[in-house]
Amino acid sequence: MWKWIKRLLLGLLSIIGIFILALAGIIIWNSIAEDDSTALTNVAYQTTDGTEVRGYYVEPEGTGPHPAVVLIHEWWGFNEGMVVLADALAEEGYAVLAVDAYRGKLTESIPRALFLRLTTPDERVFLDVDAGLSYLMTQENIDVDKIASMGFCFGGGHSLQLGMRQSENLAVTVMYYGAMETMPSLLEPLKKSDGVLGIFGAEDQGIPTAEVLEFEAALNSLDIKNQITIYEGVGHAFLTEDNYNQPGTAGDAWQETLAFLEENLKQ
Repeated sequence: MWKWIKRLLLGLLSIIGIFILALAGIIIWNSIAEDDSTALTNVAYQTTDGTEVRGYYVEPEGTGPHPAVVLIHEWWGFNEGMVVLADALAEEGYAVLAVDAYRGKLTESIPRALFLRLTTPDERVFLDVDAGLSYLMTQENIDVDKIASMGFCFGGGHSLQLGMRQSENLAVTVMYYGAMETMPSLLEPLKKSDGVLGIFGAEDQGIPTAEVLEFEAALNSLDIKNQITIYEGVGHAFLTEDNYNQPGTAGDAWQETLAFLEENLKQ
């Protein structure tokens, strides 16, 4: 009997080993073959430690000062989707600085995206996103009292972190299905802002509805103006550059976002 148990354990270990090797191979291959997002960016600026980072900056037509948005990408890195959404916001009258928080690294592979997410220190992302906000605030046509942070997934969590970290410089925070804070003491800096918009999917396996409701309750406990919407029938990352302007849930979420920005940054 012990002989068969031993064989079974060795078989399981072999399967696990093969899986790990395959995953490592995928990550290494994608590291070699991955795209570089530099060509998608059009501005460069420095962090407080002197490192040059890049982003994509676009202004609406007409004379300013314009309300503005700091846009933060998903865990894939800064890709064409962020350029499309930045341009769409500019068409609505907002100047946008879309940051490249992975410093040129970009992938379409889930294992590689997970690797980039786990190996990019939050402190470095904070540094780069803060530099993007600072760059945006130096532009001549910007209304520095009307700036929002906005992000998706990885960027949604960092949009919230930026709102908490730089509440004195941001009017509102917009987050799509990003990591949340539920401790009121951590959310307290947002009391200085004009509010938070949170967009989530009811079928999101990574962000349970119960956690979203806990986040909402924490904001309410501090009397922080908030608008938390959980859309039925959709999961994580349901809004993309292909459907944001189409009928359906993604289009509804985008229109909700535009209405929120209109109310808080233009009126």
